Amino acid sequence: MGSGRGGRSAARPGDRRAVSAEAHPSRHGEGDHAQHGGGGSPQAASFAAAPLHHQPAAGRPPPRAGEDVPDPQSTRLAILIPFAIVTLIWGSTWIVITGQLGEVPPSWSVTYRFALGGVTMLGWALYKRQSLRLDARGLRFAAALALAQFVLNFNFVYRAEMYVTSGLVAVVFALLLVPNAIFARIFLGQRMGRQLLVGSAIAIAGIALLFLHEIRRDPSGGTTTLIGIGLTALGVLSASSANVMQATSTARAYPMAPMLGWAMLIGAAFDAIFSYAVAGPPRFELTASYIAGLVYLGVMASAVAFTLYFGVIRVIGPAKAAYSSVIIPVIAMGLSTLFEGYRWSLLAAAGAVLVLAGLVVALRARRPNR
Repeated sequence: MGSGRGGRSAARPGDRRAVSAEAHPSRHGEGDHAQHGGGGSPQAASFAAAPLHHQPAAGRPPPRAGEDVPDPQSTRLAILIPFAIVTLIWGSTWIVITGQLGEVPPSWSVTYRFALGGVTMLGWALYKRQSLRLDARGLRFAAALALAQFVLNFNFVYRAEMYVTSGLVAVVFALLLVPNAIFARIFLGQRMGRQLLVGSAIAIAGIALLFLHEIRRDPSGGTTTLIGIGLTALGVLSASSANVMQATSTARAYPMAPMLGWAMLIGAAFDAIFSYAVAGPPRFELTASYIAGLVYLGVMASAVAFTLYFGVIRVIGPAKAAYSSVIIPVIAMGLSTLFEGYRWSLLAAAGAVLVLAGLVVALRARRPNR
């Protein structure tokens, strides 16, 4: 996700194991997910120190029956604001990515994006006077995060768009909340309460309507569509791995900015090797639109958005954080209405309403109390 995701064992202080990890952009109806790291913006600073589990203060017993229970952290402005920023940024990336799919092979555009994002993150770390050094454990974690989030996820998604529309890819990617919730239960011990399950069911019903709408509009044949959906599903699993990694004690042991910066640069190195193998020597487009789009994707959609998103994951967990991927197709379709004359069908409108309703129900869920 990623939005972030993959798995990890129960997060305990001192846990020295790391998880395997993964993200993705697109065009009409799709944004980046997985969202879906390291520290990149002042808004994210408060997340780095947030506790992994919401617990009562030491020595204070849990609330008894009849006592007021504090609102979940997911309903607080400190979470809702970065959540909204991430969703808006990734919901808008599809319109930027259209300018990245010309002369330059997609794999090289991904490489440039994360090279720029990584340099931005490390520059921010230096500005904050944070050490750029990672120990062996930190480097292994950064490499695993890079492979899942910044290599597998994005390359699966870009290739999926060669077979199906980006709108269909975005809707399939919205199912990220399912593996995120499952992996969080298995590896982090985070259970979904009844209200979160109800919200998820409502949102999935909305996703199903959006999926039906997009697949009716998709000009691809049956086999081609299945290939595109399969590639997207692999991207979802990669993103989910990275999302759950960010909720572990290993991730919390390192400052976010240097960790995410090195992960992006390691990912860019892997992407460059892959790009050279499948697309030949690097190519670049010296046009204002391509360069401006690359800067937006590298700085805003990568450095800023991943920092905020991974920070949200560390506070409210991967299950709730994955709802950004649920809203992204709706935002992208709204932007398409403004800029491309997109016309809503009854199916799409009903799906969007259900998705938004599911989001409200899920974020207000008290279990997990995050």
